[in-house]
Amino acid sequence: MPAPIAHLRPTAAALAAALLCGAAHAAPDPAPEEQQQQMTTVVVQGSAIEDSYTVKDSKGSARLDLSLRETPQSVSVITRAQLDDFRLDTVNDMLATTTGVTVERVENDRTYYTARGFDITNFQYDGVGIPFVSGLVQGDLDTVLYDRVDVVRGANGLMSGTGNPSATVNFIRKRPTSTFQASAALTYGSHAKKRAEADISGALNEAGTVTGRIVAAYQDGDSYIDRYSADRKVFYGVIEAKLAQDTTLTVGHSSQISDTKGGMWGALPLYYTDLTPTDLPVGYSTAADWTRNHFNDQRTFVELVQRFGNGWRAQATLARNTTKNDGKLFYTYGTPDRATGFGLFSYPSLYASDNRQTLAEASATGQFTLGGRRHDLTFGANWSRSTLDDVSHYGQGIGTALVPLDQWTGVYPEPAFDAGIDGSAYVDRRKSAFVAARFDLADPLKLITGVTHTKADSTGNAYGVTRFKSAAKTTPYLGLTYELAPALTAYTSYTEIFNPQSETDITGATLAPMEGRTREAGVKGEWFDGRLNAAAAVYKTKQLNTAEQAGMVGVKAYYRGVDAEAKGFEFDLGGELAKGLQASAGFSVLHLEDEQGNAARTYVPRRTLRFSATYQLPAVPKLRVGASATWQDDIYRNEADGAVIRQPSYAVLGLMARYEIDRQLSLAVNVNNLADKKYLTSLYWSQALYAAPRTASATLNWKY
Repeated sequence: MPAPIAHLRPTAAALAAALLCGAAHAAPDPAPEEQQQQMTTVVVQGSAIEDSYTVKDSKGSARLDLSLRETPQSVSVITRAQLDDFRLDTVNDMLATTTGVTVERVENDRTYYTARGFDITNFQYDGVGIPFVSGLVQGDLDTVLYDRVDVVRGANGLMSGTGNPSATVNFIRKRPTSTFQASAALTYGSHAKKRAEADISGALNEAGTVTGRIVAAYQDGDSYIDRYSADRKVFYGVIEAKLAQDTTLTVGHSSQISDTKGGMWGALPLYYTDLTPTDLPVGYSTAADWTRNHFNDQRTFVELVQRFGNGWRAQATLARNTTKNDGKLFYTYGTPDRATGFGLFSYPSLYASDNRQTLAEASATGQFTLGGRRHDLTFGANWSRSTLDDVSHYGQGIGTALVPLDQWTGVYPEPAFDAGIDGSAYVDRRKSAFVAARFDLADPLKLITGVTHTKADSTGNAYGVTRFKSAAKTTPYLGLTYELAPALTAYTSYTEIFNPQSETDITGATLAPMEGRTREAGVKGEWFDGRLNAAAAVYKTKQLNTAEQAGMVGVKAYYRGVDAEAKGFEFDLGGELAKGLQASAGFSVLHLEDEQGNAARTYVPRRTLRFSATYQLPAVPKLRVGASATWQDDIYRNEADGAVIRQPSYAVLGLMARYEIDRQLSLAVNVNNLADKKYLTSLYWSQALYAAPRTASATLNWKY
């Protein structure tokens, strides 16, 4: 999870002082319409509409400046307004509100995400992808750094190069503004949750050619889970300098540090030896009282943008990311006996990991004339190198029988961690070249096409198993849009993606890469000058040759490639339904089968509903009220011993209200899980957690 920064470094303090001083020699007050434009956060991947639940354009699908209606893939946008209204302070909270996405929280401090039945492994920052992500996200990543988040569903090889045909999550960072602005918030909530955040932006020199922004947040608190507590410190600083009239240099750094105590490694046993459910209390924990986890996430980027007189734009980006984790862990395994409560055993471990990534990308975007019409073009290349080193020190006493389930209180002597050692060390490399274009075939008809050639390889070892994978593949992108009416567009698209694999078959040969292919068709609408967007789509996705363990030769596992097919329907809506009424809604239907035609990955819900809305009351214009709802149908998993673990369908409701005390101060109240519903967060693994019961928080907001 993320954690707080104990104090700002001198450079950060100096930047804050410069921003505050910048207000003193700011330009004269602009006209109201100019002021609104200047105060809106500058973003790199699209244009936001202030206080809205939608945006006017996005680069998340084809690297081109397209409106959501012009994009031939399903795109959901979570804006800053929605994040603030419903206190979606973590990526888990945010993605839980996103159409077609399932948050699989498998432990206190670890989470997977799925979309269209497959794990999400494609993550980007301002459109630059993170290579070879496993999909397992560690810690509660904070959203205070971001202006918005775009989620593009389906295969997206043009943007991502490698990964699964699930979705691509693109985090759009906050950027400096030309005029001075500042905001702060204090939150207090259930389980002694305390949170403070600040955001300052503006010009750093009198000419306004250098601007900066700093964002910071601190949060700590206990939990509904026994013995568990967490704190996190977040800092982000960015400076943007106009080196010349058409040349802009941006440098930024973010830091997120978090510490948790009493977290579970694994989760709760879900059934007894007689196969009946354990139905433990919501706050039950199998963690020992000495467990802890520390996460440190550092991200630095440099971006150079050159604009040309003919409308072309070139951009180069260099990024360096470091993610570290170390912890004292306690895993509990086994199946308890209903009558005695015995049957659980200990597995203590000391774990540390260090993941370092270097990424570079250069691209150019512009227009050209062909056949008397103007067309859009983008091309470029990227390169990345990632290293992972991790080590596990196993504790003495592995396999020690624990006290009965109903007597466990977390008391277990902390052992010496010298019973054994193992780990991983490997290097991943990836390089890609891409080109994409939108051809204006006729006034209503546009063709979006592109291709990416990617070469990826990985070498090293992981817990005694040699890791080697290498593959090169060219993936196409093809989309067609047709404007049915001024506000309505039909589209169809075909996209691909692939992922190299290190697993070997029974002969010792490395499996060929996994391949993902998505066919999609739909209709998109845009109304009220882009303030409301809606889309409906059907899709069919194939994931081919995914490694699955097929057996053992001695102590070594061998694998085979298996296929799966997903098809479904999605509806997504975001924006202003009426004056003062902002809404975000989505509904998804999924059919997922393996190559034998059987239901696959049954822990993924087949139907989900997401809804959030706020309304500014005309009779009380200073009051905004809102509600949220998430629903999913039942999920289950079959265990080897014959147990069937089920989570029936459930709905979770939330409420919010915000009152403007004056032009600068407002007070907001949020309630989550209003009906106090008890449900499991995931059946991704054979163990699981219960979700948080009803919680509430109050936030005092200030803005200038």
